[in-house]
Parts: sequence; C-alpha cells; structure tokens
Amino acid sequence: MTEVAFHFNVPDKIGYACRLLRKAHAAKAQVGVIGMADSLRALDTALWTFSQLDFVPHCAASADARVLAASPIVLGGDAAGFAHAQVLLNLGGGVPQGFERFERLIELVDTSEADRASARQRWRYYSERGYALQRHDVAARGGASP
Repeated sequence: MTEVAFHFNVPDKIGYACRLLRKAHAAKAQVGVIGMADSLRALDTALWTFSQLDFVPHCAASADARVLAASPIVLGGDAAGFAHAQVLLNLGGGVPQGFERFERLIELVDTSEADRASARQRWRYYSERGYALQRHDVAARGGASP
C-alpha cells in the first residue's frame, strides 16, 4: 500500500521541491512530479538554477521516449506519464489520479489557508481509505530542507 507523507508549512514549494528532488536523485529514486502547468514550469526553471554545484536531471512527461527512459525525474500534469517512478510528488491541490500505484506519495502544503484546507481534504481522503500517513512539519524544523 502506498505510503503518504505530508510536508506542512512549506514556505516555498518550488525551492523545497528542488531540495527534495535533489535528495531523491542522490538516493537513486525515480520520481514523478504532478502539478499545474505554471508550477511545473517554475519547477523546471528552478531545477536548472537552484544550485551551482548540483544537477538534478529531469524532463517533461511530453519528452521523447528515449529521454523519458533516461530521466529519473519526470514533470507532468497527470501520473500517466510516470511509468518508471516509485515516488509521486504532488504540487497540485487534488488527490492525484492513479497515486495508488506508487510506493510513496509526497504532498507539499504551503502556509496559505487555501492550500491547508485542500490538504485537510486530501488527508481525510487517504485516511478514510486506510493509507499510512506521515506528517512532517517544516516550520517545526525551522524551515529546514528535506
């Protein structure tokens, strides 16, 4: 059964996602990132620029099949394009369709009331279906990276 982890009080979702993806890449994890087009564009740009010392290889789900097969991190609007991913990172506001086929789902939640309310609904959805839920309060760690 999919393990679901919520990272709450994330001050900067894109910056936090970059650090999380860098850590996942170092651990040799295959990750699919789902979200709205504007968030995915911002993440794509940030992954190229957030660190002068690290390269986090990634591509869009619409990339050529050869590029997709070689990319450990794939960015897309839905989980259908993440054939090899073990982890799904949700930057969106809803329950990702098909999340149950992943070993792990990570939900990022910022400090806005709208995002927190949406996260509470997703938490309830997963909980009612018996998924193991983990809670990580980023503010309690002083905004520390994952």
